[in-house]
Parts: sequence; C-alpha cells; structure tokens
Amino acid sequence: MPFDQEVRDALIEQVRRFVTEICVPAEAQVSETDEVPQSIVDEMKNLGLFGIAVPEEYGGLQLDMETECLVALELGQTSPAFRSVAGTNIGIGSQALVLFGTEEQKQRWLPGVASGDLIASFALTEPEAGSDAAGLKTKAIRDGDHYVLNGTKRYITNANKADIFTTMARTNPDEPGARASRPLSSGGTRPASPSVCRKKMGQQGAHICDVIFEDARVPAANMIGKEGEGFKVAMSVLDKGRLHISAVATGVSKRLIREMVNYALERKQFGKPIMEHQLIQAMIADSQAETYAAECMILDAARRRDAGEDVTLLASSTKLFATEASGRVADRAVQVFGGAGYVADYGIERFYRDVRIFRLYEGTSQIQQIIIARELARAAKSGKL
Repeated sequence: MPFDQEVRDALIEQVRRFVTEICVPAEAQVSETDEVPQSIVDEMKNLGLFGIAVPEEYGGLQLDMETECLVALELGQTSPAFRSVAGTNIGIGSQALVLFGTEEQKQRWLPGVASGDLIASFALTEPEAGSDAAGLKTKAIRDGDHYVLNGTKRYITNANKADIFTTMARTNPDEPGARASRPLSSGGTRPASPSVCRKKMGQQGAHICDVIFEDARVPAANMIGKEGEGFKVAMSVLDKGRLHISAVATGVSKRLIREMVNYALERKQFGKPIMEHQLIQAMIADSQAETYAAECMILDAARRRDAGEDVTLLASSTKLFATEASGRVADRAVQVFGGAGYVADYGIERFYRDVRIFRLYEGTSQIQQIIIARELARAAKSGKL
C-alpha cells in the first residue's frame, strides 16, 4: 500500500531541514575528527531514521521502497558519513531479520534496531571473499544448541559500534557455496572481536573494521532462515540495498550540481562568469541529465518493487548507472571548480573521495554487469525478454 502522501511530504521536509541545518554545517568537523557528533546521532534517532525500513509493530516507520529512496536522496545531499551511521540498521544489517526472521527474533532485536539503541552490522566480506560470496571460509559448526563460529570478516561497516552481527558463514564446509547460511550473533554474547578501524580514502566519520570470530558460540536459535538458505537471504536483501545506495549516490550528485552552478555563476574568467563558457555549461548539463535519469530509474524500480515485481534486473541496472554517474559528476565538479576543487576549502575534493565507494558497495559495478547479463539471458530463455 503506498505511503500516505501528506506524511511522506512532512517526513521529506524534516529530513531536508535536518540535512541543511544540522549536517551540512558539521561536514568539515566530521571529516577532521572522523566522528559524527553524538548530538547528530541523537537527532537521527528522534527523526526515526534508524527504523525507516523496520515494520511499525516493532517500532519502525515501515517506509515503502519509494519513500525510503526519497529519504535517501535527501540524506545523500550531505556527507555520506551521516547516512552511514544508520545505514546498516536501515539496510543489510537488519533486513534479513525483517524479511526472514522468526517472530521471536524480530521481537527481540528489531525494536532496538528501529530506535537506534542497537546497531546492526552485516558481516559478509572476507580476505578472500567479497564479490564471490560463495567463496567465504568462515565456518559455523553445529554443537548442540549452538553454532561455533570461526573466521575473519573484512571491511565491516559499523563493526566497532555494532551490537548484533548478521553473519554469513558456511555451515557445512564440505558443501558448495550455496550451502552458506547466516546465523545472527546477538549483542548479549559478544562473539565478535572487531579490530582497529581501517583508514579509508573517504567517508571519514563512517567506520569499517575487520571482525574476528574465534570459537564464538552463537545460539542455534539465532539462525535467520533455514540452514543452507544464506545465499537466497543475502540476494533478497541486496536488491533493496542497491536501490537505497543508488538514491544516496544520486543525492550526492544533486548536491554537487548545485555547488557547480553556484560557483560557476560567481567565478569569473576572461571577463565573465564561467557559467557563460560553453564547455563549463556542457559539463554541468551532462551532470544534470545523468542525475535526472538516475533519479527516474531509482523511483521507477522502487515503485515496481513496492508493487511486488521482481526487480533484480532493474536494481542492478539502476545501481550500475547511478553510482557510475555519481563518479562522473564528482569528477566534473572538481574540473568546474579548478584548483579550488582540488584543495579542501570547498569540500569538493571530499565528495570526490566519498563517492568512490558507491561503485563497490552492494556489489561492484562489474558484478552488476554480470547480474544484468545473467538476468537478460534468463529472461530470453524463458520467452519473457
């Protein structure tokens, strides 16, 4: 059922004001300190941003996909670090629970996730497994009423603050990768040991760590879905996440276009504002056209998902286009600003670094290309192309 339009408009306006009045003025501070102030985190909790994808009966806002993408488009118009604070609660950290969790699991964890009192993290990537999810080596061996978890996860967002980890692990090491399942390790047992946070190219204030499991005993009751269905669960979660990330990336593009236009109207070269030079106009025009196309793709795919359609092909197509476009827009922004875009005064170089990760999140651009080709081939074979 579509989200109430008046409620949606009010929410979007609240998020827009939050971004403009609170986040944007704090961007430089977050970049310098590598930390989002607790006061801003508390404001995100008050707005319900940690629970936008959690059902209402568990304390969330239960936004439909279209509304979630509209919120993400607004959140993208500031440093992506702010969105990352709640990002795993909104997406891959919690959605396995929402889609496949038992009622007991949902009652136990989702209210805390929705309020932001519990931080959920998603542990898939390993030193030798990322895009190749079937190649993971972390093991979860059944021992009575528990699984014994051993392995190392790499580049796990919010791991240093996480209370629960949705973890992909191999329950039968002798079976092929499709047998991978995902126990949920609860905050009460603290089975995971995060290492020191990694230094990154961009998105200061958003943290990633390695997570080491050493004979961690996780109750068997924490298993999400049936044993052997981990890959199915992961793919269901990723379709949604790809649309969300596409919206965030496109939000950044919209912010950068505004910055480019305003700067080009003020900056003068050869006796006139550079906005009057056709080659500058061309870069800005290309950025606007690509961003508009990305936004249309996002909202169309989101509406189709809300209508119950299978959007695997559309989600990957959208993610590929929107994130690659965001990279091009950021590059053009540096070019339009010239030397001012390369130094830190305007923050353009920060956004240039920040958007690079979008082409890796939720599956690299190359993985999206593989999925798109695979889905088209499947459709052709079934006579649905």
